[in-house]
Amino acid sequence: MKREKIKLLCESSKFQNFIIGLIIFNSITIGLETSERIMMSFGNTLLLIDKIILSIFVVEILLKLYGYGFSFFRSGWNLFDFSIVAVALLPASGSLAVLRSLRIFRSLRLIKNVPKLRFIVESLFHSLPSLLWIFVLLALVFYVFAVIGTKLFSASFPHWFGTLGSSMFTLFQIMTLEGWAEISREVMIVYPLANVYFIIFILLASYTTLNIFIAIVVNTMSEVQQKTSSVSVQKIETIIQDENEELKNDIKLLKEQIIRMEKKLLRRNNQ
Repeated sequence: MKREKIKLLCESSKFQNFIIGLIIFNSITIGLETSERIMMSFGNTLLLIDKIILSIFVVEILLKLYGYGFSFFRSGWNLFDFSIVAVALLPASGSLAVLRSLRIFRSLRLIKNVPKLRFIVESLFHSLPSLLWIFVLLALVFYVFAVIGTKLFSASFPHWFGTLGSSMFTLFQIMTLEGWAEISREVMIVYPLANVYFIIFILLASYTTLNIFIAIVVNTMSEVQQKTSSVSVQKIETIIQDENEELKNDIKLLKEQIIRMEKKLLRRNNQ
């Protein structure tokens, strides 16, 4: 019984909103610690606040462990929360001093606690198998154009296309549309038809692949939303069926009580 109450407490909206507020506040205080001037004036206060908030997070995890039992570790999101809080408990001194900077990962707990953010991340995870093939396609496009670029332009522009690796790095820069016009114009001075090479690559790598990427993510989000809606509808139908069964049982009991009362009245009248 106590476990159920603690479980309901952890799942309540007030408790979740309190944790979300703490995460946001803790993210702000950790950001303030990057300022030397603020640390000189309020450093001890900020560190104390950080310890208090960490203690609350530890208590939250302990409550969930008690309320959910071993089922707590069946949820990937619970493991995510547990690992972030566990890392914060490691001693951040000596060779482990770098762990202090990892405290900002507590901000990522907002993803789990805010339903809309969690929905987006879950959709991205569901779309990973399809996105991997997009990356394979993109890598193939990069490789083909890097080989062509190295063979065509390496003699005149070794700093951009001297090796296969440098060509791929240059193509990555061009894909981000950072300084691609300057590169292409300079190459076109020596190779007038080089604009065909750059335009085809940008169309394939930047626009086509990016649009496919967005289409897959949007489609996956739609599928996840439909699954979530169907699960919700099934839960509602189950609740309605249970309530109907209870209502039928109540009506049956009421009828039996009415019949008993009628029999009693008939007996009294006969007497």
